Amino acid sequence: MSKAQVKKRSLVFFLVPHFTMLPFSAAIETLRIANRMLGYPAYVWRLASTDGEKVYSSSGIGIEVNSSLADERRYLGGENRPNMVLVSSGIYVEEFHNKSVNAWLRESYNRGVAVGSLCTGAHVLAQAGLLNGKRCAIHWENLPGFAEAFPQAEVYADLYEVDSNIYTCAGGTASLDMMLNLIGQDFGENLVNRVCEQALTDRVRSPHDRQRLPLRARLGVQNSKVLSIIELMESNLAEPLSLLEIADDAGLSRRQIERLFRQEMGRSPARYYLEIRLDRARHLLVQSSMPVVEVAVACGFVSASHFSKCYRELYNRSPQQERAERKLSMSTARTGVVI
Repeated sequence: MSKAQVKKRSLVFFLVPHFTMLPFSAAIETLRIANRMLGYPAYVWRLASTDGEKVYSSSGIGIEVNSSLADERRYLGGENRPNMVLVSSGIYVEEFHNKSVNAWLRESYNRGVAVGSLCTGAHVLAQAGLLNGKRCAIHWENLPGFAEAFPQAEVYADLYEVDSNIYTCAGGTASLDMMLNLIGQDFGENLVNRVCEQALTDRVRSPHDRQRLPLRARLGVQNSKVLSIIELMESNLAEPLSLLEIADDAGLSRRQIERLFRQEMGRSPARYYLEIRLDRARHLLVQSSMPVVEVAVACGFVSASHFSKCYRELYNRSPQQERAERKLSMSTARTGVVI
């Protein structure tokens, strides 16, 4: 196939304020390397923002864009219509609400344009109603809040997901993997391997590879029984299991579990279970607008007062103070006082 016969794939990267640079640059650099290996610009892209003005990333770096939302809506009806739109966001994405953006994304999808997201951009796609009944991926840190806010979306802690012309990835280097998948669809495995060699990437990761380190590496725990119990706890946070239920599932006695946790984790299983429930609660408090009482229920607490007491004991501040500090950090980030 000659260069002239290969149809270009055009992309629009829509930048949300405080977007994360790593997934954004990894996606674009992967496409740039593909173009270099091919010897011609098979992939072309432009950057867009709501008002066409520079957008600042979470690291404080400002990026100039090529078009505004009004431009992009106009382009949908002409030769400048893209093949793919990718929403690039990062921290504070839950504060981004724009009905015009939502309408543009829906219109793009309905016109056959692939729509996707980098990092936390799945929030924006979900607000537009595009993820109802769809598989999607988001960064593990944002997954609890996202799952509570958008229960109709099928969210997974995968590197990336592709479902019905909708592409979502978890951020970080996962955007490289999603772009490699796209390049593989367009040009095959040989080009993917050449891009990997240039990017010093030793393998192509599966979309279902882990986002986080395995528990064994993350916790420094080797005992397989303890690891399986922790996995059981992490999958039952909203309705905590009793120690008897855990013991029955693990095929151990309560005394054996107590002894193993003291040896491996330095605390009782009940205390460890409480800590991971409170950790999830902290993520919900800083990444969602859920009322404190709803956060408490989502993390398995029978009352807001008991939840607040446990939270204060672990973090030395109340859930309300945690949320107030989050609002302050958002305000200072917007004004540039703290980057």
